[in-house]
Amino acid sequence: MMPIMETNIIELKDVSWRREKKSILEQIDWTVRKGEHWALLGLNGSGKTTLLNMINGYIWPTSGRISVLGNVFGEVDLRDLRKRIGWVSTSLQEKLYASDKTQYVVISGKHASIGLYETPTEEDFETARRLMEQLSCIHLYDRTYQSCSQGEKQKLLIARALMASPDLLILDEATNGLDFLSRENLLASIDELARSPEAPTMLFVTHHIEEVLPVFGRSLLIRRGRIFEQGATREVLTTETLSAFFETGVRIDWRNDRAWLSVP
Repeated sequence: MMPIMETNIIELKDVSWRREKKSILEQIDWTVRKGEHWALLGLNGSGKTTLLNMINGYIWPTSGRISVLGNVFGEVDLRDLRKRIGWVSTSLQEKLYASDKTQYVVISGKHASIGLYETPTEEDFETARRLMEQLSCIHLYDRTYQSCSQGEKQKLLIARALMASPDLLILDEATNGLDFLSRENLLASIDELARSPEAPTMLFVTHHIEEVLPVFGRSLLIRRGRIFEQGATREVLTTETLSAFFETGVRIDWRNDRAWLSVP
């Protein structure tokens, strides 16, 4: 009997995307294997958001091949595929209804809707409560969404994304706008989530090196639409590599298994 091969979560083979004759992404080769959690780093305008839109099937590559969760683009209904992907972004905060109760915001993730249009079941409420407990925000239960802090809202958005039991969870600059303490609190919840046995494969997108937690054992650096470096996080986030990446001299110090960047 042939052994059952594990399906790669993401496979991009020689992927490029051009708009109005301008190259936005060029020759992207990237594989995310089952069981890996990745950090995706790049400055503003590097192509990170374009890459995420492509993984979600919102834009189509000009050339190359994409497979997500074992489904080759062109052979799968992307609407069905998106139901298996959770994408958490600060831009989503502004779209949700401010007066909704927090548990309803979380439950709406089951249908990927803004607001609820179906009566939740008792099981839905139980799942929402469990996810809020897991993300240390159960104290927000029955509060209005608008009464929550920025960091609390981000935890609720992660719980909302998990409501549909995704196979892939993308955290897109989830710490934007948070103060230091709120950021560390959110990162602690993300760390706990990533270490749980039932956690989906996670992509953590940021341009802050110090936010890359030890659980994100693989890192990809993208610059000007090209992959600059990828591999084990400890081997990628070095003084030499990041000085070349930022095109300026920087220094990396490792503390508590996290890389901290400074300019000498």
